[in-house]
Amino acid sequence: MEIKVPDIGDFKDVEVIEVLVATGQKIKKNDPLITIESDKSSVEIPSIFDGKIKSVKTKIGDKVSEGDLILILENVTREKEEIEENLKIENETKKDDLIDLTVDKKSIDQNKLKNSSSASPKARKFARELGVDINQVTGSEKNGRVVEDDIKKFVSSKSKNIDKLNESKNIKLKNEFEHSDFGEIEIKEIPRVKKLASTYLVNSWTNIPHVTNHDEADITEMESFRNSLTDLYTGEKIKITPLAFIIKALAVSLKKFPNFNSSIDEIETGKMTLKRYYHIGVAVDTPNGLMVPKLRNVNSKKISIIGNELKEISELCRNLKISKKELFGGSMTITSLGGIGGSFFTPIINYPEVAILGIGRSQKKQIYIDGKFETRVILPLSLSYDHRIIDGAEAARFNNELKENLGKNFAYKLAV
Repeated sequence: MEIKVPDIGDFKDVEVIEVLVATGQKIKKNDPLITIESDKSSVEIPSIFDGKIKSVKTKIGDKVSEGDLILILENVTREKEEIEENLKIENETKKDDLIDLTVDKKSIDQNKLKNSSSASPKARKFARELGVDINQVTGSEKNGRVVEDDIKKFVSSKSKNIDKLNESKNIKLKNEFEHSDFGEIEIKEIPRVKKLASTYLVNSWTNIPHVTNHDEADITEMESFRNSLTDLYTGEKIKITPLAFIIKALAVSLKKFPNFNSSIDEIETGKMTLKRYYHIGVAVDTPNGLMVPKLRNVNSKKISIIGNELKEISELCRNLKISKKELFGGSMTITSLGGIGGSFFTPIINYPEVAILGIGRSQKKQIYIDGKFETRVILPLSLSYDHRIIDGAEAARFNNELKENLGKNFAYKLAV
């Protein structure tokens, strides 16, 4: 039997964003077949009878309208009259769903969809709204079918607050007016790098309890030393960015505070991974968005080498030539606004790391020292950390250590 797109009202050329079945698969009534999405709504098309799929005639990205062929079913077990009656009922339901249902479009992993969990369209909608991968949920109904209660239990087992998630879901309100109703607009594609980064940023901000410790480091001697560097042979000034010094100082601090150089495994296991390497990530501003390559083993490198590598990887990022692997496997990340401006901010942790250091623009300040005011070069520090593994006292001590490594007793100068 040919299974076709039912009556979906006035919608035509609607995009298929999910194919939820595969050739050879046995299906039952109400099993979802495909998900279609127009500009303003999306809905799943379920089966209205049992059978075995002989062949699938639709793929992700296809544009379909009423009457287009979805798949061919064999071993159909219901009578023709019942099928026709069910089609009529289901078509009416789909019309209402297409009008009322509004959801965000998801990126689809086709391999996972072939083995996706059995669930009602209502349960799948609920899972999407909560950001839950339904394939990870164990169903309690017959044949492992997933219902809403199963999804709630799954979220609860992961220590997520259902009420807060429902609140965040309700924030996604539909605009009552179009932007163009108020004046001229321009529609542009979001750069691919920013699209990719957004997934990680949302995951980090949603799942990691962020706390940010703001402090200031006196880098007067560091800057004096940095500006005095000259080549022994030519006498020419050696230009090394302050960021290279900060990277080295951070590596020294990580040795003393290993919790900052770690990643949390599943929190339920009570285990964490302590890293014995020191790979510092650096947020690079590119025309396409921020990228965070890693400088490897900075603890064993001279500052001059770090400075050269920093220039190289920054150039690779701006030209989109950086290897994907170089964006992963970090100890901790530094994000600097010093070249642009600003002082304190709240950087988002680069998961699976547990801390990130934000650097503002240094400036000269009058500091009261030993009974008199002195002009000092002060660097703003914004340290965000994962409060599940790092507490406030430890973060304050870490900042003190970092300030010490950037201050008067800067032993790293020997590593230039």
